[in-house]
Amino acid sequence: MDNFKEYRPNVAAIVLSPNYPEKCEFMIARRRGMRRGWQFPQGGIDGGETTVEALLRELKEEIGTDEVEIIAEYPEWISYDFPKHTRSRRRYPFKGQRQKYFLVRLKESAQIDLDAFETPEFEEYRFVDMEELFRRITFFKRRVYRQVIDYFVKEGLL
Repeated sequence: MDNFKEYRPNVAAIVLSPNYPEKCEFMIARRRGMRRGWQFPQGGIDGGETTVEALLRELKEEIGTDEVEIIAEYPEWISYDFPKHTRSRRRYPFKGQRQKYFLVRLKESAQIDLDAFETPEFEEYRFVDMEELFRRITFFKRRVYRQVIDYFVKEGLL
C-alpha cells in the first residue's frame, strides 16, 4: 500500500446521467483555466468525514447538486501521482492522491450548477459515451479511470 502521508485522501464520482441504465452517459467537467483538464468530480476528505459524506459534499461544491443515487463503490483505494511539472503549483504537500471511487446516477430532479460554490472548480461539463470519455480526460488520470471503469463493466454495471 502507498505511504498514506504522501497521498491526499480523496473521493471521486463517476456520475452517470439520469438516463442510466437505458443509456450510459458519463458526466465529465473541465477544470477552470485548463483547456484539456477534463475529469470526474472529485475532492479531498475532511477530518471526521466518511467517504460517502465527502462524496456528497464534494458533488454539492463542484457540480451544485448532491441529488444522486449511489450505485456502487469501487472496493479498493487507488493512488496516482500528480505530474512532476505540476507539483510545485499545488496547495498541499502531497505527491499524489489516494482515491475511493463511487458510481452514481444523477436523479431526474438534479440541477447541475457549476457556479454554486464560492470558488467554482469547473467551467464546463458534458455527458459523453465511454469512447469520448477516454479521448477527453486528462492524460495522467487515464490509467486509474480505465481500471475503475473496467471493474464496473465486469460487474455488469456499465
